Parts: sequence; C-alpha cells; structure tokens
Amino acid sequence: MAAIKLVYIGGGSSRAAGTMASFLWHGKEFAGSHVVLQDLDADRLAVVERIARRIAEAQGLDITISSTTDRRAALTDADAVLSSFRPGDFAARALDERIPLKHGVIGQETQGPGGFFMALRSITEFQGIVEDIRAVAPRAVLFNYTNPVNIVSQAVSRFTDVPIWSMCEGPITFPGTVLRAAGLDPARAQVTMAGVNHNCWSTEHLYDGQDVMPLLDAAWAERRDDPTLPTFEKRMLRLAVAMRSLPADYFQYYYYKEEVLRELQGARTTRAEDLLAALPGYWEHYAEQAEAEVPDLDPARSRGGIHELELAIDVMSAFYNDTGARLPVNLPNTGGALPGFDDDVVVEMWCTVDAGGVHPEPQRPLPHAVRGLVQQLAEYQYLAAEAAWQGTRADGVRALAANPLVPTLAVAEELYDEMAWAHRAYLPERLLR
Repeated sequence: MAAIKLVYIGGGSSRAAGTMASFLWHGKEFAGSHVVLQDLDADRLAVVERIARRIAEAQGLDITISSTTDRRAALTDADAVLSSFRPGDFAARALDERIPLKHGVIGQETQGPGGFFMALRSITEFQGIVEDIRAVAPRAVLFNYTNPVNIVSQAVSRFTDVPIWSMCEGPITFPGTVLRAAGLDPARAQVTMAGVNHNCWSTEHLYDGQDVMPLLDAAWAERRDDPTLPTFEKRMLRLAVAMRSLPADYFQYYYYKEEVLRELQGARTTRAEDLLAALPGYWEHYAEQAEAEVPDLDPARSRGGIHELELAIDVMSAFYNDTGARLPVNLPNTGGALPGFDDDVVVEMWCTVDAGGVHPEPQRPLPHAVRGLVQQLAEYQYLAAEAAWQGTRADGVRALAANPLVPTLAVAEELYDEMAWAHRAYLPERLLR
C-alpha cells in the first residue's frame, strides 16, 4: 500500500472532517502515510485534526496526522496535495449568488458570474500554491476539488507545469436524477458522460444493456402531467427526452433560465445564506465529535457525513497503488481525446487511473444537439482562466461577456465592476483597474 505525504489545503473547512473520515475509511490503502492539514483558521484545524486522530486510533491505522497554518511548511516534500478551499468563505459565495440577481442574471456557485468570480478568487490563491509546490514539493501532484474545478484546472494546466487532476462526482451522480424521475433503478444503468465540469452529457446510456431512451420516452408520456413529480426532476426528464441525452443537473440554468431566475429572485435566501446559517451547528457537532472516543459524523449535522471528496481519494489511491480504476477526471484534452474540443481545453471524461497517470478512455463525440452549448462553455472557461491568471479588467469583462448566462456586454461590464469591488480583498490589482 502507498505510503505518501498528503497535504490537505482547506483542512479547516466545513467539509474537512468528512473528508478526513473518508480518507481514513480508505486508510489501509495508505498505510504509513502522513497527512498534514493546512488552513488559515488554527482553531478549526485543531478540531478537524483531533477528529481525524481519534478515528485513526480507533481503526488502528498506521497514519500520522498533523496540522499547520503555514502552507509552505506543510507542502515541503509533499507527494500529493488535496485542494478544497473557498477564498472569502460562504460570505463571498453569498455575494456571488445575490449580486447577479439584481441584474437579472442567475447567481450560482460555479455557473455564470458567480462561478466566474469564484474562479478569480480561487486561481489568485492557486498562484501562491503553485509557487510553493515548485519551491518545496517538485514531485507533488495536485488533486483538486476547489471550485470551479474546470477553470482552476484550466489555469494551472495551461500556465504551469504542475500536474493537476480535478474531480467531481457529477458524471457518477447526474444520471440518477433522470433515471429516478423515470422510475428506473440507477444501479441497472450504464451511463458514460463527457463535457466540461458540471456541464456534461451522456454519450452512452444503457439500461439492462439496451438504449434507455425508449424507457425515458414512455416515462415522460406517463409523468409529464404528474403533480407528484418534483419540478426539478420533471425538468431533467423532459430535457433528456428532448435532447436524446442525459444531462448534468446544472443544465437547468441554461434550458430553463427564465424559470430558474424567477425562482431564485423570489426565494427568501440563497444557498450560501442557508449554509452560513447552518455552519455554527456543523462546528458544534464537530467540537462534540472531537471529544468522542470514536467520532461518528452525523450527515444531518455535518457537510456530507463520512464520504466527502471520496472521488479524489479514489483517484489518489488508484494512482499511488496502481489499481487501474475507472474514474471520471477533469484534465486537458490531450490528443483530442474528446472530439470537438481543443487539445489544451480541460474536459471531464471517464479515465483509467494507474501508476502511469490518468488515461482517457476512447470518447464518443457529444451529440450535435448539445455540443454547441458545451463548446461555448469551454471557450468561456478558457477565457476565464486566462483572465484570472494574467489578465486585466478588460480580459475579465471579455470572459464574462462570453458566458451564456450573461445577456449583453453592458450587463457584463456592470456585473464585473460591482462584483470585483465587492471581492476586492481577494483579487489582484490588475483585475480591478
């Protein structure tokens, strides 16, 4: 089993306790390893470290756990770097969600202007992380969960030589939305999705070995007027039938834009505001579990229970233990693996992961009915990464205007200036001028 030094940047976040529980659930795959939790909040780091130590002790694992607020010290001689952090915390996300709504634009964590400004903040922080890795951990691989994972990976892979693989459970979980809406069992389906992160479509969709589309057609004919079918699931089933492909959940923001916008504008709170209200309860639970002989994270009182960021851990284990596992990964489209996208554009696709790295499976092209929107999102992603890494306000406005959720240049300019000012503490001067 692989003995590595793993540095977890974001080790004091609200996801960190669940992530460490997940890592330690796989602990025998990493016997002899040292995990360093790194974050800016020393008090929360201490809570997560205590939970992790107690879980490791209870399970009899040969894993050392420590923590520090000093990022460069943490990274020294690292083999693997797990990244999951949020510059500005949920207060910044609340601005990402709330400000666009004033301009008649959807505000969302990874999509539209909200996702764009999270990318600017995240990539600004990654410039320092990459500098530290180059200085003290030249063999390290970045396993990234910091959002928007596609834009972060686009910037790091294009402008540096530090290897970065980004993960998201979407290609695993998205098909379930449509299948459950149709009354089908996701366990009996074989679905392969590809595209850009949070915006992928199925290129293969089998149910008991046969094309699932006739079953979806029948389910839609039966359930289109069913008042018990939740609105979101109804939208996704209708979209799959119309486009002849299973969609990522996030396509609701594009194909039902006006409806979703009205719902968000009419809601009393945004998702980030709900999370801000829940955070004190999460940390109260974590503090309790830090004192428990055997910590037991309650999914109702924590962010995700014991399986947070598990896909990143699966990819890490497959790489360091040379298992050849089949997993979805975001990485550059080298050799045009996914037809229709440039070689240096980061795409999300199913891969084989072994000691040699991440190897994309042979990819079918996206259906023509959906390919254009994904290509537009890929071009926006490319522009956003460039603006974040080395651009100015003009580059940022250009990128934002290329986003399908932003209706006009004037709106792009207004949104950019208001949001850049709101997030000025987390952005370099070049993006504010």
